Amino acid sequence: MSEPDKINIFSFTGKMRALHLSWIAFFITFVVWFNHAPLVTAIADSLSLTREQLKTLLILNVALTIPARVIIGMLTDRFGPRRVYSALLALCSIPCFMYALADNFTQAAIARFLLGCIGAGFVIGIRMVSEWFPAKQLGTAEGIYGGWGNFGSAAAAMTLPTIALLFGGEDGWRYAVGLTGLMSLAYSVIYYMSVSDTPKGSTYFRPKNLGGMEVTSKGDFVLLLIMKIPMYAALALLTWKLSPQGVSMLSAGIATAIYIGLTLLYLLDAWKAWQINKEIFSKPVPTIHQYKFKQVAVLNVLYFATFGSELAVVSMLPLFFMDTFELDPVMAGLVASAYAFMNLMSRPGGGLISDRFGRKTTLLVLTAGLAVGYATMSIIDSSWPLVLAVVAAMTCSFFVQAGEGAVFAVVPLIKRRLTGQIAGMTGAYGNVGAVFYLTVLSLVDYQTFFLVIAGTAVLGFMTLLFLEEPKGQMTEVMPDGTVTMIDVS
Repeated sequence: MSEPDKINIFSFTGKMRALHLSWIAFFITFVVWFNHAPLVTAIADSLSLTREQLKTLLILNVALTIPARVIIGMLTDRFGPRRVYSALLALCSIPCFMYALADNFTQAAIARFLLGCIGAGFVIGIRMVSEWFPAKQLGTAEGIYGGWGNFGSAAAAMTLPTIALLFGGEDGWRYAVGLTGLMSLAYSVIYYMSVSDTPKGSTYFRPKNLGGMEVTSKGDFVLLLIMKIPMYAALALLTWKLSPQGVSMLSAGIATAIYIGLTLLYLLDAWKAWQINKEIFSKPVPTIHQYKFKQVAVLNVLYFATFGSELAVVSMLPLFFMDTFELDPVMAGLVASAYAFMNLMSRPGGGLISDRFGRKTTLLVLTAGLAVGYATMSIIDSSWPLVLAVVAAMTCSFFVQAGEGAVFAVVPLIKRRLTGQIAGMTGAYGNVGAVFYLTVLSLVDYQTFFLVIAGTAVLGFMTLLFLEEPKGQMTEVMPDGTVTMIDVS
């Protein structure tokens, strides 16, 4: 018996139950991940942090998410979303409690670095939702999952300062942060008890190997190795930021050791990729089983510009409004939350438009709007009325988040059994973008920062011309060896 074609957001049965439980899990990961941004001034006062140390915490917060998203994507494809999401929510409550109890910059930095892992939760739900919804509804469903979950950062901005004030005293922020950790721990149990990886009777397709992404042509193998480089480069950039050339959190010797370690890790990663894909060099993959990795590469670049800029802007926007319009921290947090508030409708809207009007066309329009939006943000100064500045931020935010929804309307349509890994790599590129943009922010003024994002959006638009509209069907092999065709249009 098939479920109705329409998505009924007020339903809590079948596929909608899986969707609602998953976006709530994602929502909680974002509350935890961004529980520091709206409390930044209280934390700075409590721990006697400098402005440079604060910016370092912002970068640390998104650093570990880069490898975490890739690894969590692999684990999701192998072990299923239910187990992996539940484990992530439970484990990441630990560094959350560590952050709430931190007494100095070093302790806060270590906790914040480890908390970056919770940002990998997003890719788990992408696979879960793709198992429950047909292709014609997938963009909308993934958009709801991403948009409503992403709203966690806005919810944190709107509620945590008030919660901290309710507890009162200079430790109010600690109670607010600790409360988010308790929420994550409790929901890990609820999620595990309440969902299943697939609808009853459906097959959960798993990759042939754990430890690397499969590709289906020699050219794609080379492109895969190239696309891995920016992820390691972002971690090297972070190391540089923490070295004596930056905030001197790491000694020159440790920084050099990390550079060498990252190089060796890349070579090991490339070797693992070769081990998994070496057969394609001796025996071509049948056409029916091929997919084009260039699709993944294009989506990576687009997510760098969309989600990368969102992460960076959500992290710095309260400070931007405080500095530009001389607002108090609570008001700045509320005003800045308008940017993330757009997630509620923008990301589902991007997915819905993509379902209706085509994946590529939607992305082209939204990426163009993204470039214009950030160019506009770059000219905001204290002479602007605050209302107009907020409207400009919200308009820009629409294109950013609708673009994210449109990107992940395509991701699950490339290769079903690799959806977690593809989502992991594309999601990781969002964090590569965030590390890049936040590093730029630490070196330039706000206006230049927004202009740099606009420039990368233009680059994303040019890359997008190489994307092919998903159409027809993709194939997967059942455990008994029979071939299943899955509609992608």
